[in-house]
Amino acid sequence: MSKQNTSAPIVAELGRPETPDETAARKAASSKAYRSSQTFRNLIAALLVTVAVVAVIIFAVPRGEPVEAKPVDVAGIAEGVESTMDSPVLIPELGDFWRANSAKLLSGATVVWEVTLAPAAQDERGFIKVAQAFDADASWAPQRLNGIAPTDTVRIGGLEWDVFEPSNADSNANVSYAIGTQAGDDYILLYGSRSADSTAELAESLVPQIRAISEAS
Repeated sequence: MSKQNTSAPIVAELGRPETPDETAARKAASSKAYRSSQTFRNLIAALLVTVAVVAVIIFAVPRGEPVEAKPVDVAGIAEGVESTMDSPVLIPELGDFWRANSAKLLSGATVVWEVTLAPAAQDERGFIKVAQAFDADASWAPQRLNGIAPTDTVRIGGLEWDVFEPSNADSNANVSYAIGTQAGDDYILLYGSRSADSTAELAESLVPQIRAISEAS
């Protein structure tokens, strides 16, 4: 019986058996190619997982209407301010036209109760701030209006109001019109970006309260 031939096989491309170095190089190249293909497959798998997670998040989040901001409780805040100041304060009637964006007591050399109003309707623009400066007079208003002095007076609801008309609303916090009147020891200022007619209409609705504040002083 003849012995088995254990010599290295002839490689067709070489026409001879591989040398040990060539065999090692071939195996190294094959291993590198395998690792590269695995890395690419792992990358694709990771991307697919990421896309799937994002899709779950997108479709799982409720698509309801945006949550509306909680209404400002002007009357409730005003009650606390009246207790703190031991004095009545203005509480604008919102009705269907106005919404209150804020209501707060501002500290400083002159303490001020201020309510910021804006139209409730989306197609209406502008704002009016209703400010009640405690123990103040008309000289306080220019401090709030960037130094603007009154240019005229107007009679609204039987009361005399100072008229302030800033020439440049952009440099005056978007305030283009303001009116103010004395209420006993306090000064009432309505200022903002609404028209003179809109501001006057709001002022007239406040007149009964302004008279009550005057009588209580």
